[in-house]
Amino acid sequence: MLKTNIIRNFIRVLALVVSGGVALTPLVGNADGHYDGVVVNILTRPGPVIAGRLVDRAVEFQEMTGAEVRVAEAPFAELFQKILTDWATGTNSIDVGVFASGWGVELVSGDLVENLDSYLAADDKIDLADIAPYFRDFNQKVSGSTYFITLDGDFQMLYYRTDILEANGLAPPRTWEDYLDVAAAIHGQDMNGDGEADYGSCIFKKRNAQSYFAVQSVAASRVQSMGTSEGIYFDPATMTPKINNEAWRKSFELYKATGEYGPPDELNQDIGDTRGLVIGGRCGLALDWGDIGPLSIEEGSLIKDKVGAVIMPGSREVLDPATGKLVACNANTCPHAVDGINFAPFAAFGGWTAAINKGADDNVKQAAYDFLSYMNQAAQSNVDVTMGWTGYNPYRNSQLDNTAAWVAAGFSQAAAENYLGAIKESLNHPNMASDFRIPGAQQYTGVVLDRELARYLAGEITVDQALANIEEGWEEITDDFGREEQAAIYALSLGITN
Repeated sequence: MLKTNIIRNFIRVLALVVSGGVALTPLVGNADGHYDGVVVNILTRPGPVIAGRLVDRAVEFQEMTGAEVRVAEAPFAELFQKILTDWATGTNSIDVGVFASGWGVELVSGDLVENLDSYLAADDKIDLADIAPYFRDFNQKVSGSTYFITLDGDFQMLYYRTDILEANGLAPPRTWEDYLDVAAAIHGQDMNGDGEADYGSCIFKKRNAQSYFAVQSVAASRVQSMGTSEGIYFDPATMTPKINNEAWRKSFELYKATGEYGPPDELNQDIGDTRGLVIGGRCGLALDWGDIGPLSIEEGSLIKDKVGAVIMPGSREVLDPATGKLVACNANTCPHAVDGINFAPFAAFGGWTAAINKGADDNVKQAAYDFLSYMNQAAQSNVDVTMGWTGYNPYRNSQLDNTAAWVAAGFSQAAAENYLGAIKESLNHPNMASDFRIPGAQQYTGVVLDRELARYLAGEITVDQALANIEEGWEEITDDFGREEQAAIYALSLGITN
């Protein structure tokens, strides 16, 4: 019942915003710009990734303003629930949550997040026009109003060892079948000169971590072909899951097959473990967010100027939603295809984003906003995204259009152009697949999809059982939140307005 009420609240707020019935009054911080004695409590994932740079910038911000910004950490699998519980119960021990952008819609639906439109209107430093449209107009907004501040731009790409593929006369994979072929051809070669056999493919597959993002990158190009507004999860009119079909079945099978060319303990590896192997020169191919680029130039990396990035592999066959079958890619079924291949780069996670607790003290909220604006501004973020350890990936146009900062950080000119080019190709793709941005997002994927995928990878259940279980679990979550309400919000998340 709580969830149903939250959704109803959300629909009511949407109606007020659309009709202009909400009066937005800018909140004013201390006139001199200082917040002596003000404490802002932030909760995010364990550092140094994400949390570490928040801590660093908090020190600077306190020196400038007097505000003390405290950064607390929670395990990834527990982060969202801790924030939701704290804000929904009125405990309000957390002033700012930093989490996956898609998770925030559930908080907005409960009227738990501060609307930032008035703050932005009074902010002459954040430079919204410089934030890439996808992050500015999609990740930060719900129904046209801004509730979140982007700290990181996330979607996944394919990385490959340029030297290894060149030595074997191979091109970077363009389809997932190509991926398996290339991985098979180079698996077992010594890729870092230590005399040991290395791996054709490295993909994180640990349960209760981030494996469920990777499998969606494999599935996206088979499930979505008509553009971002099609979506990869549901029929937007009925909220019937688009999961138990040939496209997802083939994707699960391909994802599992990559393990034949990966580390023997891949099912126990999270993203940090995989990145260690990649930077140590042990992976011919890898799936990751934008972090590999900056990590490749850090001290101790064995792949500096030896790694390339490309848009995520695509598919020559796509889902027919009416039948659940795979059909050949052609001008009608794949209008955005290139050379008969449908690409659908997946905006996995969407980026680490920050939301301010609506129940916080007004002065705390203003100080929190000023800190988040400081983090987001180009003067700070254009530096932060070039350092791999921070976990922050590019999201501003100035970060993507100018290689100077990247070269200054240690990239060669060619590596910087390749890395930023792959990001721009993905980010600007008309068939980019969006992550969940509806209430229950973390439950749909972080619980149900993750659990059944892990059981399938471990050999506990068949692929058909896994997909049927996911379908059943998603239907239950949808019914719990309210089917009509979820359908309305899902349509909005895809840009469908009628």
